[in-house]
Amino acid sequence: MAINLQKGQRENINAPKFTIGLGWDTNSSSTGTQFDLDASIFILGANHKLISDNHLVFYNNLQSPDEAVIHTGDNLTGDGDGDDEQIKIDLTKIDPSVKELCIVVTIDQAEARNQNFGQVRNSFVRIVDETTNTELVKYELDEDFSIETAIEFGRLYNREGQWKFEAIGMGMKGGLQDYLNKYQS
Repeated sequence: MAINLQKGQRENINAPKFTIGLGWDTNSSSTGTQFDLDASIFILGANHKLISDNHLVFYNNLQSPDEAVIHTGDNLTGDGDGDDEQIKIDLTKIDPSVKELCIVVTIDQAEARNQNFGQVRNSFVRIVDETTNTELVKYELDEDFSIETAIEFGRLYNREGQWKFEAIGMGMKGGLQDYLNKYQS
């Protein structure tokens, strides 16, 4: 049975291979323009910075150099139920210098389209064990991010050999570049 997390809550992840599923629904009438939300993973070292430029996995770079993090592709509409985008993680392949994986979702062209996360609902991140297809944890964002155009949904981090997931739910007014500025060394 999945554990439903609250903001700031942490939980051990004991599966070596799992899928991070991200989902959302948008208010189609709010801007008259289609929304395009994009999931990204920032792969960080002990200094909380990107290990290299190739350690940002997103729609233009679908896998990490060690092939431990693989983005399954960009969903341009977010239509339908369930996960809108997925990222597969294989901890058996992950480079030992990796200490943290930050899960970020941004709205493509948010400023030009006058869009923000206040117009997005039913947002969630979940982790599903690849072997058993069991949902391990789920975090549903329930805040009204009325000016934010980028959200750090959560992070996976390695503490003394144990991987844990933390529900973050922190917004930023900006886009992918703002997170790059935060995490690039």
